[in-house]
Amino acid sequence: MSVRVHGFALRGIEAVPCEVEVDLSGQGLPRTTLVGLPDIAVREAIDRVQTAVANAGFDWPGGRVTINLAPADLRKEGPAFDLPMAISVLAAGGALKRGQGSPPGLDRWLMAGELALDGRVRPVRGAICLAILARQAGFDHVMVARENLAEASAVEGVRAVGVESLRQAIEVMSGLQQGHRAMAGEPAMGACHPEVDFSRIKGQHGARRALCIAAAGMHNLLMIGPAGSGKTLMARALPGLLPPMNLQESMEATRIHSCAGSLAPGSGLMAVRPVRCPHHTASASAMVGGGSVPRPGEVSLAHGGVLFLDEVAEFPRSVLEALREPLEDGFVTVSRARGSVRFPARTLLVAAMNPTARGDLRVGGVAAMDRYLERLSGPVIDRIDLHVEVAAVPFDALVTQRPAEGTAEMRSRVTAARERAARRQGDVPNAALVGAALDAASPLQGTARDLLRQCMAELGLSARAFDKVRRVARTVADLDDCAGVQPEHVAEAIGYRLLDRFRGACGSIAAAGSG
Repeated sequence: MSVRVHGFALRGIEAVPCEVEVDLSGQGLPRTTLVGLPDIAVREAIDRVQTAVANAGFDWPGGRVTINLAPADLRKEGPAFDLPMAISVLAAGGALKRGQGSPPGLDRWLMAGELALDGRVRPVRGAICLAILARQAGFDHVMVARENLAEASAVEGVRAVGVESLRQAIEVMSGLQQGHRAMAGEPAMGACHPEVDFSRIKGQHGARRALCIAAAGMHNLLMIGPAGSGKTLMARALPGLLPPMNLQESMEATRIHSCAGSLAPGSGLMAVRPVRCPHHTASASAMVGGGSVPRPGEVSLAHGGVLFLDEVAEFPRSVLEALREPLEDGFVTVSRARGSVRFPARTLLVAAMNPTARGDLRVGGVAAMDRYLERLSGPVIDRIDLHVEVAAVPFDALVTQRPAEGTAEMRSRVTAARERAARRQGDVPNAALVGAALDAASPLQGTARDLLRQCMAELGLSARAFDKVRRVARTVADLDDCAGVQPEHVAEAIGYRLLDRFRGACGSIAAAGSG
């Protein structure tokens, strides 16, 4: 007797349909054979599934049992095939006693779950991807572990059932019980609540303005200043300026974190934007993704949120160069011998560094600063929209009792600017405008055009920097509630190209850093 049950395999953040086929033969000695390009984890599942079936109170069929995982040319990895294998073997052995009013047959179910030795069903990675596949392929029901239920139920139009044990799964399939269902209703998206409020930050009015621009247009930001000037503190406060995610952003971020296995058990859609702060010892694979079976890296885990690189000059050069593609294109392509996968990576990069390895310009001077800046290549710098000087905080600013502007007030301005941009161009942030959309949103005429022409000639700006200045100028105009881009907006945007303005003129940089 042959039975077929539908499961899935992950390829990047995409779910690929797989069939678990079981054939029972009464001839020959009892033996279970697993074929279909399984990895070691899937091969080991046979003993685990057999023990779980026995401890759940069922008998493993006698004779020869052949389990095929199709398609045969797709590598199967992980424990997600445990539940489909157990269900298919028990169904082939007659354990499913279906009666009137039973749920749809096996061909209408898509299921995944890891089995414990005592028959419990454990959660797996990618449950939301499984539900998306079910909707696309037209399956009626999805069966997952109870801890994956909220995640799978987040996909509209999918009827997800959560089970706690293999016995409960069999009873659900037989129509003896309904299983666990998620509560109806969409999750409430909330703003990020960072550990630092801007009211704690003294002075730094110029850097605050740059942070508002970065949050309003999702512009990448590099802060350069001496140790102790508040760069890390401001970077930790920045996520509080970002608006709540919409449903599409939340779905995409949840898919990435689910595939990476970083979602908390029982959680559904991510409600706040992710913030990732990798250490400077992170490898290129950890940053952009990799592995024999590719998984998302830090830049993808920060998709829709903030990627903070503290002491960015201390990161290996190969790691920073690997960020070129995601910073420019908003995605990462990881290629391996078995194929390539693409991970979304549209994030707000916030980087911070000291002017020299010793922390300030008083030790080593201009020569030390020149050597330290060489750790950032020109192409990487070119992909960062805002280069901002963060000067040391003066004594008077530290001891003043005057309350500084808080996160709530700054966020209101950022939100208003993003709403103006949304009315003009939809959900595309200013930093992602290209081609005709950028020309329409940020036209340059008269004095503004002449100013940018002069600056490009004097500073040697690249075509990429030309577009970035226009995007930043558009965001500055949005913050000023101005329909058109004016010369003062272009001038401010050029002012944030610190490393372009002083590239090759370290004496001027030193004067700016010590001012």
